[in-house]
Amino acid sequence: MARDVSDSTPIASKAELIGWIAEGEKPRSAFRLGTEHEKFPFYRDDLAPVPYEGRGTGQGGIRHLLEGMQQRLGWEPITDDGHVIGLAGPDGGGAISLEPGGQFELSGAPVETLHETAAELAAHLADLKAVAEPHGIGFLPLGHSPLWTREQTPMMPKGRYRIMANYMPKVGTRGLDMMFRTCTVQVNLDFADEADMVRKLRVSLALQPVATALFASSPFTEGRLNGFQSMRSEIWRDTDKARSGMLAFAFDKGMSYEAYVDWALDVPMYFVKRGPVYHDVAGASFRDLLAGRLAQLPGERATMSDWANHLSTLFPEVRLKRFLEMRGADAGPPEMLNALPAFWVGLLYDQAALDAAWEIVKDWTNEERQGLRDTVPKAGLSATVAGRSVRDIAREVLDLARAGLARRARLDAGGRNETAYLDPVLPIAESGRSLAEDLAGRFRTDWDGQVAPVFKEFVI
Repeated sequence: MARDVSDSTPIASKAELIGWIAEGEKPRSAFRLGTEHEKFPFYRDDLAPVPYEGRGTGQGGIRHLLEGMQQRLGWEPITDDGHVIGLAGPDGGGAISLEPGGQFELSGAPVETLHETAAELAAHLADLKAVAEPHGIGFLPLGHSPLWTREQTPMMPKGRYRIMANYMPKVGTRGLDMMFRTCTVQVNLDFADEADMVRKLRVSLALQPVATALFASSPFTEGRLNGFQSMRSEIWRDTDKARSGMLAFAFDKGMSYEAYVDWALDVPMYFVKRGPVYHDVAGASFRDLLAGRLAQLPGERATMSDWANHLSTLFPEVRLKRFLEMRGADAGPPEMLNALPAFWVGLLYDQAALDAAWEIVKDWTNEERQGLRDTVPKAGLSATVAGRSVRDIAREVLDLARAGLARRARLDAGGRNETAYLDPVLPIAESGRSLAEDLAGRFRTDWDGQVAPVFKEFVI
């Protein structure tokens, strides 16, 4: 989760909220991609989670990692009540932030090509390894914490997370698990205009469960098999239905920026930030803040930073801000972290691929899309929709994505295009067997019913 926005410009009308999103429009020549990924820090000696301040053995904690990265990169510290809780790169060039349970996140800079995002990832992991090794810390990139209970998981000192942790149990049974025990990989993509946004939003919403199945990596909970391929995705099914899900309204005739704004206005708020202080207004209406009648903050009116921060607390499968965020995939090893943006760039940044993908999904009903979303966390690629298996659909859309990347013809220094970044997911689609299923199989056989080996074999 990136840095909260600071923009004290007052909001006078709903039209300004719509306009704020519309300002994200870009000519196709200026399209960029930004990759975000999270991973679990752990102590290598005993596989324990890493608290913010470290532990009594003299081993450093999350704070020491952030301070080490700050010294190494020269990035600006982001603080909350005196605690360093992130780093901001120069000129909007990415950020490092913390999820509630200490999940370490890189929010990548907007870049032109997949080659650049792969290079960014490699540099980040090399820097992080250099900083973490003296503290005996490694990182595990899976979709769900495989070993620790929620009680064993530390909480990071960030004001908004305290507010969320208090509110989550009131609106779902799994919100705290989402906060403390999940990791994802996302890619943020641009749109040219409102019609382009709508087409991309619809295609990516419909196909988000396909990405969930391809990238599933979370079959373990508290040292045991949990019965799911993507426990992370299953957790989102009962986190907070008001702010998550498949956005059925996006497929209604006349879908627009305004329709998304209307939905967002009806999602309850978490907080209002004034200066360094997070004011807990959980459950309140942004419409009341807009009108200056928010009971918790009499006389306060909404600013543009309030709107941007509110949008960052909405968690649908695809999120609209000034770009579109693909939110359906589990974190995974580095090659999978690069494959996820390749999948969506190939589908959404090539018009022929985007149009062909729309042909695949355009006749699915809301009930079929929701049914797919509900069954994929457990069934993975064997789930079905509209009479077809997800495995078959995955193979078809991967062909489209590869063709789209080939037509983009963005070459690296060696003259190679971007299609190779899809290679790790091709055998998954062909075999119908996800990383989660491979991990579960090894748990039953090679690992003798233990999850500890996953920390050694997948450590980064």
